[in-house]
Amino acid sequence: MTEMFGTNGVRGKVNEDMDTELAMDLGKAIGTWVGKGNVVAIGTDTRISNYMLKNAVSSGLMSVGCDIIDLGEAPTPAIQYYTKQKADLGIAITASHNPPEFNGIKCIDEDGTELIKWMEEEIEEIYFSEDFEYVGWKEVGEMITDDPLRLYSESIEEKIDKESISEAGLKVVLDCANGAGCYVTPYLLRKLGCDVTTLNAQPDGSFPGHNSEPTEENLQDLIELTSSDEFDLGIAHDGDADRTIFIDENGGFIHGDKILTLVAKRLVKENGGGIVVTPVSSSSSVEDVVEENGGSLIYTAVGSPIVARKMKEVDAIFGGEENGGLIFADHQYCRDAAMTAAFVIEMIVDEGPLSELVDGLPDYSLEKKGVHCEEELKEALLEELKEVYSEEEIDDTDGLKIYYEEGWVLIRPSGTEPKYRIYAESPDKETTERLAEEHREKIEEVLDSIR
Repeated sequence: MTEMFGTNGVRGKVNEDMDTELAMDLGKAIGTWVGKGNVVAIGTDTRISNYMLKNAVSSGLMSVGCDIIDLGEAPTPAIQYYTKQKADLGIAITASHNPPEFNGIKCIDEDGTELIKWMEEEIEEIYFSEDFEYVGWKEVGEMITDDPLRLYSESIEEKIDKESISEAGLKVVLDCANGAGCYVTPYLLRKLGCDVTTLNAQPDGSFPGHNSEPTEENLQDLIELTSSDEFDLGIAHDGDADRTIFIDENGGFIHGDKILTLVAKRLVKENGGGIVVTPVSSSSSVEDVVEENGGSLIYTAVGSPIVARKMKEVDAIFGGEENGGLIFADHQYCRDAAMTAAFVIEMIVDEGPLSELVDGLPDYSLEKKGVHCEEELKEALLEELKEVYSEEEIDDTDGLKIYYEEGWVLIRPSGTEPKYRIYAESPDKETTERLAEEHREKIEEVLDSIR
C-alpha cells in the first residue's frame, strides 16, 4: 500500500498530487475512521487553495455523517487548541513552510495532538480500500462556523506575565510571512504590552513578502530592520504559525536550536528539574543545559507528533525541535508559534537581551544539508549506509546518527520530500562543515551505486 501521510500530514502540489478528488476521498476515510455523529473542527492557513481543499474534505466528512465546525483561516495551533476544547477531531488545511503551490491535510486528535502513525495507517487503509461508511440522506453531517482565535489567544495570555512585559515596553518587529499568524500574534503581543511593528502581516497565500519558511535567507528584511537601534527583538513565523524564529537586538539570526536550549534551561530551572523531550536531530546544547540544571532529556525520532506523544507519556515539562517548533506542556501538546513568542519575550524581560542569553549557552556549530533521493530508494539507501558505518557508534532511532570524537552526524529520510536530510554538529564550524560535506558525498556515492 502506498504511504500517504508524511511527518506532518498529507502534502502535495495543488491539482497535481493534492487535488479535490483526493481531498474528498480522504475526508470520507477520516470520517469513517472517527465515526458518524462526531464533530470535526476544520481550519486553514492562508494558501490560495485553502477553501477549495477545505470544502472538498468537508464534503467527504459530511457524506459519512460527521458534523463540521468551520474555523476559517487560523494558525494551526489555534485549530489544535480549539479541537482539544470543543471537537472530537480536527483538520488543518496547511502545508506549513512549503512553497505556495503546495497544500496539505493534517489530522488532529481530540486531545489536540497530531495523529500518530498507526492512526494514519488505519485511515490510509480505509482510503485505499474505499470502504467508506456512507449515511442516508437524513443523516448527512451539518456545518456551522466558529472563531477559535479569542479562545486560543486568551489561553496564552493567562500563562504570561503581562505586567512585567507591559512595564518593559519592548519594541518588537514581527514578520508573519503573510500566513495565518497575521490573525493572532500582532494583537496578542500588543495586548501583552509590546510596541509592535509588523512585516508581511496581511494574509496572502501567494506569500509575496518571502517564502514562508523562516530561514535566514528569507528573513533579510526583518534582520535589517531589527538591526537598527529602534528595536529590541525580531520575531518570524512560518506559514501556519506553529514555528517561531528570533532575531536578536543586534540583528543577529538566532538558530532554532539556541531558542530550544534557552527555553529548556529556563523551564527546568523554574521547575527544579523535570523531563525535556527532543528529537535526535537537536543540538547537544539542549542535553547539556537540561542535565546541568537537574533535569533529564529523552530523545525521539524526528517529528512533532512523536515528541508530543512522548511528552504526554513521560509527563515532560517541555519539548520541541530545532526548527523553531516548541511545545509547552502546560499549554498544549503541539508546536505553538504565538506561545513561543510570548514566552521568549517574558524571558528577555526577566533575564536580559537575547544576544547575551545566547552567548551564555554551550557553543556548538550545526550544519544542515540535503540530498535528493527518490522515494522508492529511501529504505535501500538507509540499509546500505548502516553497512558503510557499521564500525562506528550509531543510533538508529530515526535514520542513522553517527557519533565521532569530534561531533555527530544524523542522516535521515525526509517525511515530506524526496530527499535525505543531513545534520552535522561539532564544537567548531570548520569541523561541522567538513563532517556534513563528507557525509553528503558518501550518500551521493551510495545512491549512485543502487540506482
